[in-house]
Amino acid sequence: MATTSRQRKRGHDPESVLSIAVGVFNERGYDGTSMEDLARALGVTKSAIYYHVPGKEQLLARALDRALDGLFEVVADPRATTGPAIERLAWAVRQSVRILVDRLPYVTLLLRVRGNSPTEQQALDRRREFDRFIAHLVKEAAADGEIRPDLDPALVTRLLFGTVNSITEWYQPARGGSADDLADALLRMTFDGLRV
Repeated sequence: MATTSRQRKRGHDPESVLSIAVGVFNERGYDGTSMEDLARALGVTKSAIYYHVPGKEQLLARALDRALDGLFEVVADPRATTGPAIERLAWAVRQSVRILVDRLPYVTLLLRVRGNSPTEQQALDRRREFDRFIAHLVKEAAADGEIRPDLDPALVTRLLFGTVNSITEWYQPARGGSADDLADALLRMTFDGLRV
């Protein structure tokens, strides 16, 4: 309890520190963000920020995990592993859009990492694992005859998730359009072109 009361006195809890840090990382780039920048954004001294976190690498790890954990919840759900492959793929795409919208700053940060640190490399490895899961669903749907045979499953996977991931570049929650609206439009546009 002592930690909680001290955190309240300082005005930040771990969640608000993470949220503000992710905003700064997305604005300045992770490599371009210093602990001084984070302290200024939090309205605390540079030494006070260490009260909340050991360093910016730990903030990055927590932020990337927030995005990736959501994607792996999709992979672990039975709706992604049972039933016709095309339906599982559509469900996984829909859920990915929801996660992207719900965790927009975190997913935006994930999509910008380049592997410049062990934390970034680990996140990229996890992201590739998710990509392989989706690629497998596309291949299964193709093998089932649910996707046009003239389309390369690897290319379909890249284009499909390139479309999903592009949402981070233009989506603004304040302008409307729910995650379901986005997912419906994306699925109609892409799946109508994919189905046999």
